[in-house]
Amino acid sequence: MSRSIVRSFLMCAAVVALTSAGAWANDHHAFNGTWRLIPTRSEFNGEPVMQSGTLTIGYRDRNIYISHDYVLDGKNVTVSYSTSLDGRENSTIREGKAFKAKAKWEGDDLVVTSVQNGLTQVEHYKLNPDGTLMLAAERPDHQMITLLFERESGPR
Repeated sequence: MSRSIVRSFLMCAAVVALTSAGAWANDHHAFNGTWRLIPTRSEFNGEPVMQSGTLTIGYRDRNIYISHDYVLDGKNVTVSYSTSLDGRENSTIREGKAFKAKAKWEGDDLVVTSVQNGLTQVEHYKLNPDGTLMLAAERPDHQMITLLFERESGPR
């Protein structure tokens, strides 16, 4: 192959890679906003059913803020934390108890791992083609729960 063909191929490959990276970054910002729980489309798998709730996500400059507000058995439960996407664990407070959280992107999905009292919980956030946001939470000794949310406010 001639050098000009190889050079053209490499140039095209670089353009495709840069364009794709920009598209992924834009998709990540689509998580931003406030999301309302759709209890009738969520899978609680034996866990207490949430009557209502909101999820607020803010992603900017590799930092992410996540706040959960749920009504569970008539009681309002708020869980808020923030972390960065640089791979470091950050300490934060959840319901008065300290825990460590770490977030990363796996393709288009946001994965948040938190550890409290030696127990690890993994949350997978994914945007569905129908515009809903899915949160699948895995905890030790519990079945996975899958919560679906519809956008209340934020980017469309």
